[in-house]
Amino acid sequence: MFEFLKKHVGIPKNEGNNQKGKKDSDSFKNDNIVGQGHKTNIVVYTYNSFQHLIVSLPYKISNMYSFSPKDLPTGKLHGYLLGAIAPRPIAFASTIDADGNPNVSPYSFFNVFGSNPPIVIFSPARRVRDNTTKHTLENVEQVKEVVINVVSYSMVQQMSLSSTEYPKGVNEFEKAGFTMLSSDEVKPFRVAESPVQFECKVKDIIYTGTEGGAGNLIVGEVVKVHINEDVLAEDGSIDQYKIDLVARAGGSFYSRARDGFFEIPKPLSSLGIGVDSIPADIRNSTVLTGNDLGMLGNVDTLPDADAVNNFMKEHPEFSEADAVEKHTFAKEYLAKNDVESAWKVLLI
Repeated sequence: MFEFLKKHVGIPKNEGNNQKGKKDSDSFKNDNIVGQGHKTNIVVYTYNSFQHLIVSLPYKISNMYSFSPKDLPTGKLHGYLLGAIAPRPIAFASTIDADGNPNVSPYSFFNVFGSNPPIVIFSPARRVRDNTTKHTLENVEQVKEVVINVVSYSMVQQMSLSSTEYPKGVNEFEKAGFTMLSSDEVKPFRVAESPVQFECKVKDIIYTGTEGGAGNLIVGEVVKVHINEDVLAEDGSIDQYKIDLVARAGGSFYSRARDGFFEIPKPLSSLGIGVDSIPADIRNSTVLTGNDLGMLGNVDTLPDADAVNNFMKEHPEFSEADAVEKHTFAKEYLAKNDVESAWKVLLI
Protein backbone atom coordinates (compact mmCIF):
# COMPACT_ATOMS: atom_id res chain seq x y z
CA MET A 1 0.00 0.00 0.00
CA PHE A 2 2.69 2.46 0.99
CA GLU A 3 4.74 1.78 -2.13
CA PHE A 4 1.67 2.76 -4.16
CA LEU A 5 1.19 5.92 -2.12
CA LYS A 6 4.83 6.90 -2.41
CA LYS A 7 4.72 6.43 -6.17
CA HIS A 8 1.45 8.27 -6.86
CA VAL A 9 1.21 10.98 -4.21
CA GLY A 10 4.77 11.38 -3.04
CA ILE A 11 4.60 10.27 0.62
CA PRO A 12 7.98 10.49 2.29
CA LYS A 13 9.27 7.06 3.22
CA ASN A 14 9.29 7.55 6.98
CA GLU A 15 5.69 8.80 7.06
CA GLY A 16 4.07 5.52 6.07
CA ASN A 17 4.83 3.55 9.21
CA ASN A 18 2.16 2.81 11.75
CA GLN A 19 2.84 0.81 14.86
CA LYS A 20 1.39 -2.65 14.44
CA GLY A 21 -1.10 -3.96 16.90
CA LYS A 22 -2.57 -0.55 17.82
CA LYS A 23 -6.33 -0.86 18.22
CA ASP A 24 -6.92 2.87 18.39
CA SER A 25 -6.27 4.77 15.23
CA ASP A 26 -2.73 5.88 14.50
CA SER A 27 -2.46 8.11 11.49
CA PHE A 28 -0.30 10.35 9.43
CA LYS A 29 -1.53 13.33 7.44
CA ASN A 30 0.13 14.91 4.44
CA ASP A 31 -1.72 18.19 3.77
CA ASN A 32 0.03 19.56 0.68
CA ILE A 33 1.44 16.82 -1.46
CA VAL A 34 -0.05 17.42 -4.89
CA GLY A 35 0.66 20.47 -7.04
CA GLN A 36 0.51 24.16 -6.24
CA GLY A 37 -3.00 25.38 -5.47
CA HIS A 38 -4.27 21.88 -4.68
CA LYS A 39 -4.64 19.99 -1.44
CA THR A 40 -4.77 16.25 -0.63
CA ASN A 41 -5.51 14.91 2.84
CA ILE A 42 -4.49 11.31 3.51
CA VAL A 43 -5.08 9.29 6.66
CA VAL A 44 -3.77 5.73 7.09
CA TYR A 45 -4.44 3.82 10.28
CA THR A 46 -4.30 0.25 11.58
CA TYR A 47 -7.22 -1.23 13.48
CA ASN A 48 -7.63 -4.89 14.42
CA SER A 49 -4.69 -5.76 12.14
CA PHE A 50 -6.37 -4.14 9.12
CA GLN A 51 -4.97 -1.09 7.45
CA HIS A 52 -7.47 1.61 6.44
CA LEU A 53 -6.84 4.36 3.94
CA ILE A 54 -8.83 7.61 3.65
CA VAL A 55 -7.93 9.93 0.80
CA SER A 56 -9.50 13.34 0.15
CA LEU A 57 -9.05 13.95 -3.57
CA PRO A 58 -7.26 17.10 -4.72
CA TYR A 59 -9.34 20.24 -5.08
CA LYS A 60 -8.51 23.64 -6.46
CA ILE A 61 -8.22 26.44 -3.93
CA SER A 62 -9.77 29.48 -5.62
CA ASN A 63 -8.84 33.06 -4.96
CA MET A 64 -11.54 34.41 -2.67
CA TYR A 65 -12.42 38.02 -1.95
CA SER A 66 -13.33 37.89 1.74
CA PHE A 67 -14.65 40.70 3.91
CA SER A 68 -16.85 41.56 6.86
CA PRO A 69 -20.13 43.23 5.87
CA LYS A 70 -19.43 46.15 8.20
CA ASP A 71 -16.28 46.95 6.20
CA LEU A 72 -18.20 47.69 2.98
CA PRO A 73 -20.48 50.59 2.06
CA THR A 74 -24.10 49.42 2.26
CA GLY A 75 -24.66 49.96 -1.47
CA LYS A 76 -21.72 47.72 -2.37
CA LEU A 77 -22.85 45.01 0.04
CA HIS A 78 -26.42 45.31 -1.28
CA GLY A 79 -25.15 44.60 -4.81
CA TYR A 80 -23.20 41.53 -3.72
CA LEU A 81 -26.19 40.11 -1.82
CA LEU A 82 -28.58 40.56 -4.73
CA GLY A 83 -26.05 39.30 -7.27
CA ALA A 84 -25.33 36.12 -5.31
CA ILE A 85 -28.74 35.29 -3.87
CA ALA A 86 -30.62 34.82 -7.12
CA PRO A 87 -32.94 34.18 -8.81
CA ARG A 88 -35.52 35.49 -6.33
CA PRO A 89 -39.31 35.18 -6.72
CA ILE A 90 -41.21 38.44 -7.08
CA ALA A 91 -44.03 39.59 -4.83
CA PHE A 92 -46.05 42.08 -6.85
CA ALA A 93 -47.63 43.62 -3.77
CA SER A 94 -50.90 45.53 -3.93
CA THR A 95 -51.76 47.70 -0.93
CA ILE A 96 -54.08 50.55 -0.04
CA ASP A 97 -53.64 53.52 2.30
CA ALA A 98 -56.04 54.82 4.92
CA ASP A 99 -57.60 57.18 2.35
CA GLY A 100 -58.26 54.35 -0.10
CA ASN A 101 -55.45 55.16 -2.56
CA PRO A 102 -54.21 51.96 -4.27
CA ASN A 103 -50.54 51.10 -4.78
CA VAL A 104 -48.80 48.21 -6.51
CA SER A 105 -45.06 47.57 -6.52
CA PRO A 106 -42.68 44.58 -6.96
CA TYR A 107 -40.39 43.16 -4.26
CA SER A 108 -37.93 40.31 -4.63
CA PHE A 109 -37.13 39.92 -0.94
CA PHE A 110 -39.95 37.37 -0.87
CA ASN A 111 -40.87 33.74 -0.31
CA VAL A 112 -43.39 31.29 1.16
CA PHE A 113 -42.72 30.11 4.72
CA GLY A 114 -45.47 27.65 5.55
CA SER A 115 -48.69 26.08 4.33
CA ASN A 116 -50.57 25.44 7.58
CA PRO A 117 -51.21 28.25 8.15
CA PRO A 118 -50.18 29.54 4.69
CA ILE A 119 -47.59 32.26 5.37
CA VAL A 120 -45.76 34.50 2.91
CA ILE A 121 -43.16 37.13 3.83
CA PHE A 122 -41.81 39.98 1.75
CA SER A 123 -39.69 42.99 2.63
CA PRO A 124 -39.97 46.53 1.29
CA ALA A 125 -36.55 47.47 2.65
CA ARG A 126 -35.51 51.01 3.54
CA ARG A 127 -33.89 52.69 0.54
CA VAL A 128 -30.12 52.37 0.61
CA ARG A 129 -29.44 55.76 -0.97
CA ASP A 130 -31.42 57.99 1.42
CA ASN A 131 -32.91 55.78 4.17
CA THR A 132 -36.49 56.57 3.20
CA THR A 133 -39.34 54.06 3.42
CA LYS A 134 -41.57 52.85 0.62
CA HIS A 135 -45.27 53.53 0.13
CA THR A 136 -46.02 49.81 0.45
CA LEU A 137 -44.65 49.72 4.00
CA GLU A 138 -46.46 52.89 4.95
CA ASN A 139 -49.71 51.48 3.55
CA VAL A 140 -49.60 48.15 5.41
CA GLU A 141 -48.84 50.02 8.62
CA GLN A 142 -52.17 51.80 8.08
CA VAL A 143 -54.22 49.00 6.50
CA LYS A 144 -52.87 45.58 7.49
CA GLU A 145 -53.82 43.80 4.28
CA VAL A 146 -51.99 43.02 1.04
CA VAL A 147 -52.46 41.08 -2.18
CA ILE A 148 -49.40 39.22 -3.46
CA ASN A 149 -49.67 38.83 -7.24
CA VAL A 150 -47.16 36.53 -8.95
CA VAL A 151 -45.39 37.80 -12.07
CA SER A 152 -45.42 35.98 -15.41
CA TYR A 153 -43.27 36.85 -18.38
CA SER A 154 -46.20 38.39 -20.27
CA MET A 155 -46.47 41.21 -17.71
CA VAL A 156 -42.85 41.77 -16.69
CA GLN A 157 -42.28 45.02 -18.62
CA GLN A 158 -45.38 46.59 -17.08
CA MET A 159 -44.31 45.35 -13.66
CA SER A 160 -40.91 46.98 -14.14
CA LEU A 161 -42.58 50.26 -15.07
CA SER A 162 -44.66 50.13 -11.89
CA SER A 163 -41.46 50.16 -9.81
CA THR A 164 -40.84 53.76 -10.91
CA GLU A 165 -41.00 55.94 -7.81
CA TYR A 166 -44.10 57.94 -8.59
CA PRO A 167 -45.29 60.39 -5.92
CA LYS A 168 -47.56 59.10 -3.17
CA GLY A 169 -51.15 58.94 -4.34
CA VAL A 170 -50.31 58.16 -7.97
CA ASN A 171 -52.03 54.95 -9.06
CA GLU A 172 -49.37 52.55 -10.40
CA PHE A 173 -52.11 50.30 -11.75
CA GLU A 174 -52.98 53.05 -14.22
CA LYS A 175 -49.39 54.10 -14.90
CA ALA A 176 -48.36 50.54 -15.75
CA GLY A 177 -51.58 49.70 -17.59
CA PHE A 178 -52.81 46.99 -15.22
CA THR A 179 -56.42 46.12 -14.50
CA MET A 180 -57.69 46.43 -10.90
CA LEU A 181 -59.85 43.57 -9.62
CA SER A 182 -61.77 43.79 -6.36
CA SER A 183 -60.64 41.29 -3.75
CA ASP A 184 -63.01 39.04 -1.77
CA GLU A 185 -61.49 39.17 1.72
CA VAL A 186 -59.23 42.25 1.78
CA LYS A 187 -59.39 45.87 0.66
CA PRO A 188 -56.37 46.06 -1.70
CA PHE A 189 -57.05 45.26 -5.34
CA ARG A 190 -55.79 42.27 -7.29
CA VAL A 191 -53.83 42.54 -10.56
CA ALA A 192 -56.06 40.92 -13.19
CA GLU A 193 -53.10 40.13 -15.46
CA SER A 194 -51.36 38.05 -12.76
CA PRO A 195 -51.98 34.30 -13.11
CA VAL A 196 -52.11 33.73 -9.32
CA GLN A 197 -53.18 36.19 -6.63
CA PHE A 198 -52.95 35.71 -2.86
CA GLU A 199 -55.16 37.82 -0.63
CA CYS A 200 -53.40 38.21 2.71
CA LYS A 201 -53.96 39.58 6.19
CA VAL A 202 -50.80 41.11 7.66
CA LYS A 203 -50.00 39.26 10.89
CA ASP A 204 -46.80 41.08 11.80
CA ILE A 205 -44.22 43.58 10.60
CA ILE A 206 -40.66 42.88 11.72
CA TYR A 207 -38.31 45.85 11.52
CA THR A 208 -34.69 44.68 11.25
CA GLY A 209 -33.06 48.11 11.58
CA THR A 210 -33.37 51.85 11.17
CA GLU A 211 -30.64 52.60 8.62
CA GLY A 212 -30.71 52.53 4.81
CA GLY A 213 -30.91 48.95 3.54
CA ALA A 214 -32.65 47.58 6.65
CA GLY A 215 -35.43 45.13 6.00
CA ASN A 216 -39.07 45.37 7.03
CA LEU A 217 -40.49 41.86 6.99
CA ILE A 218 -44.20 41.87 6.27
CA VAL A 219 -45.68 38.56 7.44
CA GLY A 220 -48.91 37.77 5.63
CA GLU A 221 -51.37 34.94 6.14
CA VAL A 222 -53.08 33.89 2.91
CA VAL A 223 -56.87 34.03 3.32
CA LYS A 224 -57.93 33.61 -0.33
CA VAL A 225 -56.21 32.26 -3.46
CA HIS A 226 -57.15 32.97 -7.08
CA ILE A 227 -55.60 30.87 -9.88
CA ASN A 228 -56.18 31.47 -13.57
CA GLU A 229 -57.35 28.12 -14.95
CA ASP A 230 -55.22 28.67 -18.05
CA VAL A 231 -52.09 27.82 -16.04
CA LEU A 232 -53.43 24.54 -14.64
CA ALA A 233 -52.34 21.11 -15.84
CA GLU A 234 -54.82 18.29 -16.48
CA ASP A 235 -54.35 16.98 -12.93
CA GLY A 236 -55.22 20.38 -11.44
CA SER A 237 -51.68 21.31 -10.44
CA ILE A 238 -49.95 24.46 -11.67
CA ASP A 239 -48.12 23.79 -14.94
CA GLN A 240 -44.72 25.46 -14.60
CA TYR A 241 -44.45 26.03 -18.34
CA LYS A 242 -47.89 27.61 -18.59
CA ILE A 243 -47.46 29.93 -15.60
CA ASP A 244 -44.14 31.12 -17.07
CA LEU A 245 -42.87 32.87 -13.93
CA VAL A 246 -40.04 35.38 -13.82
CA ALA A 247 -37.64 36.13 -10.98
CA ARG A 248 -35.10 38.84 -10.09
CA ALA A 249 -31.34 38.55 -10.13
CA GLY A 250 -28.53 41.08 -9.67
CA GLY A 251 -28.41 44.45 -11.42
CA SER A 252 -30.94 44.71 -14.21
CA PHE A 253 -31.16 40.95 -14.77
CA TYR A 254 -34.21 38.75 -14.46
CA SER A 255 -34.65 35.02 -14.91
CA ARG A 256 -37.46 33.39 -16.86
CA ALA A 257 -38.17 30.12 -15.12
CA ARG A 258 -38.40 28.09 -18.32
CA ASP A 259 -35.79 29.90 -20.43
CA GLY A 260 -33.10 31.44 -18.21
CA PHE A 261 -31.73 34.97 -17.84
CA PHE A 262 -32.74 38.13 -19.67
CA GLU A 263 -32.24 41.83 -19.00
CA ILE A 264 -34.59 44.77 -18.49
CA PRO A 265 -33.08 48.25 -18.14
CA LYS A 266 -34.07 49.70 -14.78
CA PRO A 267 -36.84 52.30 -14.87
CA LEU A 268 -35.76 55.86 -15.46
CA SER A 269 -34.66 57.93 -12.49
CA SER A 270 -37.00 60.53 -14.01
CA LEU A 271 -40.66 59.52 -14.20
CA GLY A 272 -41.87 57.61 -17.24
CA ILE A 273 -45.01 58.93 -18.90
CA GLY A 274 -46.85 55.73 -17.98
CA VAL A 275 -49.16 53.53 -20.01
CA ASP A 276 -52.09 55.76 -19.07
CA SER A 277 -50.51 58.61 -21.10
CA ILE A 278 -50.18 56.55 -24.28
CA PRO A 279 -52.80 57.52 -26.90
CA ALA A 280 -55.85 55.26 -26.74
CA ASP A 281 -55.47 53.88 -30.28
CA ILE A 282 -51.99 52.62 -29.36
CA ARG A 283 -52.97 51.49 -25.87
CA ASN A 284 -55.83 49.43 -27.29
CA SER A 285 -53.72 47.94 -30.08
CA THR A 286 -54.45 44.39 -31.20
CA VAL A 287 -50.76 44.00 -32.05
CA LEU A 288 -48.88 45.47 -29.10
CA THR A 289 -48.72 43.44 -25.88
CA GLY A 290 -48.68 44.58 -22.27
CA ASN A 291 -44.90 44.20 -22.27
CA ASP A 292 -44.71 46.43 -25.37
CA LEU A 293 -46.88 49.08 -23.69
CA GLY A 294 -44.72 48.86 -20.58
CA MET A 295 -41.65 49.72 -22.65
CA LEU A 296 -43.43 52.57 -24.42
CA GLY A 297 -44.61 53.99 -21.11
CA ASN A 298 -41.14 53.98 -19.62
CA VAL A 299 -39.93 57.11 -21.45
CA ASP A 300 -39.93 60.55 -19.92
CA THR A 301 -40.62 62.45 -23.18
CA LEU A 302 -41.88 61.60 -26.66
CA PRO A 303 -39.91 62.40 -29.84
CA ASP A 304 -40.71 65.90 -31.07
CA ALA A 305 -42.21 66.71 -34.47
CA ASP A 306 -38.84 67.39 -36.10
CA ALA A 307 -37.46 64.04 -34.97
CA VAL A 308 -40.55 62.24 -36.29
CA ASN A 309 -40.41 64.07 -39.65
CA ASN A 310 -36.71 63.30 -40.09
CA PHE A 311 -37.37 59.66 -39.27
CA MET A 312 -40.19 59.55 -41.84
CA LYS A 313 -37.85 60.97 -44.52
CA GLU A 314 -35.35 58.22 -43.71
CA HIS A 315 -38.10 55.57 -43.78
CA PRO A 316 -40.69 56.66 -46.37
CA GLU A 317 -42.21 53.16 -46.34
CA PHE A 318 -43.84 53.99 -42.98
CA SER A 319 -45.70 57.07 -44.23
CA GLU A 320 -48.38 55.08 -46.09
CA ALA A 321 -48.72 52.33 -43.49
CA ASP A 322 -52.04 51.81 -41.74
CA ALA A 323 -52.36 51.54 -37.96
CA VAL A 324 -51.86 47.78 -37.78
CA GLU A 325 -48.75 47.98 -39.96
CA LYS A 326 -47.31 50.81 -37.87
CA HIS A 327 -47.93 48.86 -34.71
CA THR A 328 -46.24 45.83 -36.25
CA PHE A 329 -43.20 47.88 -37.26
CA ALA A 330 -43.08 49.42 -33.78
CA LYS A 331 -43.22 45.97 -32.21
CA GLU A 332 -40.18 44.94 -34.27
CA TYR A 333 -38.24 47.93 -32.96
CA LEU A 334 -39.29 47.14 -29.39
CA ALA A 335 -37.99 43.59 -29.82
CA LYS A 336 -34.60 45.21 -30.46
CA ASN A 337 -35.00 47.49 -27.39
CA ASP A 338 -35.16 50.52 -29.70
CA VAL A 339 -38.01 52.30 -27.94
CA GLU A 340 -37.30 55.69 -29.52
CA SER A 341 -37.70 54.38 -33.08
CA ALA A 342 -40.85 52.53 -32.06
CA TRP A 343 -42.36 55.77 -30.84
CA LYS A 344 -41.34 57.58 -34.04
CA VAL A 345 -43.14 54.96 -36.14
CA LEU A 346 -46.26 55.25 -34.01
CA LEU A 347 -46.27 59.04 -34.21
CA ILE A 348 -45.98 59.27 -38.00
